[in-house]
Amino acid sequence: MNDTAHTLSSSRTLWELLDRRAGLTPDRPALLQDERVLSFGELRARAERAAAGLYGLGVRPGTVVAWQLPTRIETAVLSFALARLGAVQSPVIPFYRDREVGFALRESKAEFFAVPGLWRGFDHTAMARRLGAKGVLDAYGTLPDGDPAVLPPPPAEGTSVRWIYWTSGTTSDPKGVLHTDRSLIAGGSCLGHALRPTPADVGSIAFPYAHIGGPDYLVMVLLYGFPAVLFEQFALPGALAAHRAHGVTIAGGSTAFYAMFLAEQRRQPPGTRAVPSLRLLAGGGAPKPPELYHEVVREMGVQLTHGYGMTEVPMITMGDPDDTAENLATTEGRPPAGMEVRIVAGEIRLRGEAVCRGYLDPAQSAAAFDAEGFLRTGDLGHLTDSGHLVLTGRLKDVIIRKGENISAKEIEDLLHRHPAVAGAAVVGLPDPERGERVCAVVEQPAGAPELTLEEVASYLRAQGLSPHKLPERLEVVDALPRNDALRKVLKYRLRERFSPPG
Repeated sequence: MNDTAHTLSSSRTLWELLDRRAGLTPDRPALLQDERVLSFGELRARAERAAAGLYGLGVRPGTVVAWQLPTRIETAVLSFALARLGAVQSPVIPFYRDREVGFALRESKAEFFAVPGLWRGFDHTAMARRLGAKGVLDAYGTLPDGDPAVLPPPPAEGTSVRWIYWTSGTTSDPKGVLHTDRSLIAGGSCLGHALRPTPADVGSIAFPYAHIGGPDYLVMVLLYGFPAVLFEQFALPGALAAHRAHGVTIAGGSTAFYAMFLAEQRRQPPGTRAVPSLRLLAGGGAPKPPELYHEVVREMGVQLTHGYGMTEVPMITMGDPDDTAENLATTEGRPPAGMEVRIVAGEIRLRGEAVCRGYLDPAQSAAAFDAEGFLRTGDLGHLTDSGHLVLTGRLKDVIIRKGENISAKEIEDLLHRHPAVAGAAVVGLPDPERGERVCAVVEQPAGAPELTLEEVASYLRAQGLSPHKLPERLEVVDALPRNDALRKVLKYRLRERFSPPG
């Protein structure tokens, strides 16, 4: 971390961080979208005017404001306006619908709800009315506006809960995760410390800004003073033009994003780079198959660094671009100073400033932390002698077959090496004799001959997989079910689809 970034990382609040960055480099670009450019100084000024407009509507320090908005400059402005006021923000992923949104509004007791109106064919305003939301605001293009002279002083401390994020709901309701400005600044500082961007870099936010990764990335942008390109809808090859036009040097988001960029690179003429300016792919979310790292570096000519984070702890570890290929391929990087990682019976537990304050539900908070204040992640892994973290699966993702524990991730990593596999997920299905049986679900690249279970088993044996771990069932699907944030595979849907009836 350079001296300026280190100094800025001591900011008590997100508003203080923006204010200090705008004072240092007011004219440098901060946010880029299509033909629009917003400088750091303009971001501060527009956020203050929006804060004044919100203040005129009744938003005060501590007022809970939910927002369900796409990744747009206006969304970032609104979020910083709320940070200026010291309001409590409850971001909601824009693809969520009545069940998840209604739950978030009820549990957070939101007094205002900002929506994008009619967006991508769905009427968010009508949904808000249907759910009985209070203070509905259409914040897609026009934000509230007012005179900053009416504003009270900005919040003076960053340790109060001012953020309620939502874990992805599967078969149960999502959890409301409580964060502070300081926990988000700590997460973004970790990301920046690992990636070491410079003012000459151009980043990109291709995932929902309402995801915990949104402020994580913006904190890094503010600390290091470089711009980020915002993508309201990210799809390849369509987004390549904006990457090229803005000269993006750092891109990514998650494992699925790496695979998408790699697929586009393979469509280019020999000797042509899909994004000539790109030097680094970086992200987190779902674990990364080691072979994917080697394919990206070899075929795209860029570095790939992968990290480990979750809604409860936005950045836990991150790969270092200068680390060895072995560590970058097979680990999630190392934790920064201040992040304590403890392995208890194989489970990863965490303590540090970037860790959330708990959940909206006190009972969930009590169950999530151990007696020493470490968060129980539910992830399995181990630390190497060099301090790198290796993920080996989830507590709920261990398949128990005839009393033997089988790691789904181990099989998935091997399947990803197969040339006829574009994506793979391994799940345990109920079996009256074995307890669970191993089921591999794969998507294949276009034109590949359909795989058979016999071929897959033979391939895995040749890769050295123990016989008791071999899949007993193979399902080939057009596309694995994924969430809309970081494109994680939704394994519960696979279990629901392929489990025997009853």
